[in-house]
Amino acid sequence: MKLFNTITLNLFKLTIITLIITTPSTSFITPYPIKTSNLQSFKSPTQTPSHTTTSLYNQFSALTDSLTSSFSLLPSNTAKLTPTNISPALQKIREALISSDVNVNVADQLLDRVKDRAIGEKVKGSVTGEQYFTKLFYDELVTLMGGSPTSTDDDEKGLGNDSLEGGSIAYPKKKGEVTVVVMAGLQGAGKTTFTAKLGRYLQEVEVDKEQVEGMGKEELEGTLRTRLPRRMRKVLVAPADVHRPAAAEQLRVMCSRASVDVYTPTDSESTSAVAIAKGSVQAAKEGGYDTVLIDTAGRQTVNEGLMEELREVNKAVKPDEVLLVVDAMTGQEAADTTKAFDSAVGLTGAVLTKTDGDSKGGAAVSIKAVSGKEVKFVGTGEGVKDIDAFFPKRMASRILGMGDVISLVEKASAEVTDAEAMQMADKMKDATFDFSDFMKQSRLVSKMGSFAGVAKMIPGMAGKIDDKMLRTAEDRLKKSEAMIESMTRQEKANPDLLITDRSARSRLERIAKGSGNEFQDAMGFVGEFQKMKTMMSRMQKQMAGEGMDEEEASKAMMAGGGGGMGNRSQRRMAKKSKKTGRGGGGGFG
Repeated sequence: MKLFNTITLNLFKLTIITLIITTPSTSFITPYPIKTSNLQSFKSPTQTPSHTTTSLYNQFSALTDSLTSSFSLLPSNTAKLTPTNISPALQKIREALISSDVNVNVADQLLDRVKDRAIGEKVKGSVTGEQYFTKLFYDELVTLMGGSPTSTDDDEKGLGNDSLEGGSIAYPKKKGEVTVVVMAGLQGAGKTTFTAKLGRYLQEVEVDKEQVEGMGKEELEGTLRTRLPRRMRKVLVAPADVHRPAAAEQLRVMCSRASVDVYTPTDSESTSAVAIAKGSVQAAKEGGYDTVLIDTAGRQTVNEGLMEELREVNKAVKPDEVLLVVDAMTGQEAADTTKAFDSAVGLTGAVLTKTDGDSKGGAAVSIKAVSGKEVKFVGTGEGVKDIDAFFPKRMASRILGMGDVISLVEKASAEVTDAEAMQMADKMKDATFDFSDFMKQSRLVSKMGSFAGVAKMIPGMAGKIDDKMLRTAEDRLKKSEAMIESMTRQEKANPDLLITDRSARSRLERIAKGSGNEFQDAMGFVGEFQKMKTMMSRMQKQMAGEGMDEEEASKAMMAGGGGGMGNRSQRRMAKKSKKTGRGGGGGFG
């Protein structure tokens, strides 16, 4: 539990403050809280974003922006939701869903459920009609995608229940048995690449649910998904696509990158998908493997020849799982394809590829409702590590622009040890955070994906920053890193040498020249870095002054404004700053 809060605080501080450093005059305030059991967490922005983006970094940005705009039409101050006061928003939401390629019947079904629950309900306490409606919409969206909207403290504290919801693949019940998974799909969906990714995931990442279910509640609550016991399968991949030229070679290359073994067919097997499938299963049993992934041939369209070959393979190996790989970019067509394959050969689930390029979200929303088959995994990029289990709650949160802080923290925890996370938290608390630490943290974010992508996973960033601002931030961050690289070891460890020391000016001139920047750039960066340290110090003092522990501080970061403080704390600090007539810069800033 403490590790989760520590990493959360580190990431929020680093990402938000780095945005402040790299995007001057940009204010990020009032992010969404993420506590799903609290209606106030479903708070839509009161202003419609002034920009329309084709996002480079954010999944489903087109749908997110459209829904954000639609929710702003809901009544903010009302005691009761009625057909009259929600009708304008319902119409806009329907248009947003359909324009994002959500199946029309699915869109209508979703809105009917929300409407039935909303109309006539009294909005209680400080919750607005807009917040209440958004909460209902979130619940129904989660249900539509195959999840359970019920929120408990377990989800927030331990993430254990959430961790067990996604990415379930059958596992042998007895030693010596082999789980067989047939991978199907149309050409161009990324089936071969995803097969290699899935092999690596099952070997290195998959949570051992049997062990986890045996853990005590307290132990489970305090453990991130990345720290839960791994199953560590031994996977063999079979190249059963005998139609596409070089398909087997492509599979071998991808599996080599993923460190996954590939079955080598005999000469007599090489032209028959059925023979390759049977041979691979037998080789797996003899070689001590527990899982076989069979990469079958795709076609440009759903046709009887493809289905017949799949039926023959299934008949020969009797698979435990038949997964359909579908391209998220095809929208509701992905749902129709899933339904067609299930009718013809019988599926156990679907996987979505290319979600990193899908700004619409129609496939993610529609597949379960149209086909009845759950989405088990998603492909999130081109690398062999770019795969994750599908979590309906997290997906709904992203679609609604509320970020995905749990996945963000899991990504970070996969890149740092517990000791490293605690050490960095202490340095932030003691205001001993230096330029070397800044580089370590920015490189951590880079390992997790683009800086912009990480920023947009933070609750509240949707509608507050656009792609142009993020590109500017990334460019300035590269400049800042170049300046740090031009510093001496002593300067990196002691920022005061560049701020209050008598030699500060000459040092900055040297750093600017060495990094290919102007003196004003170096002076501005160091001033902003000092402002960052001051801000972090104030945050810690504020938390201590209000008696916050680590957990409460984490929640304050999620619920509060830029830099992690609630609105009351922001106003207090702003008032104090105004009285003293100072910012936080110092030095040359």
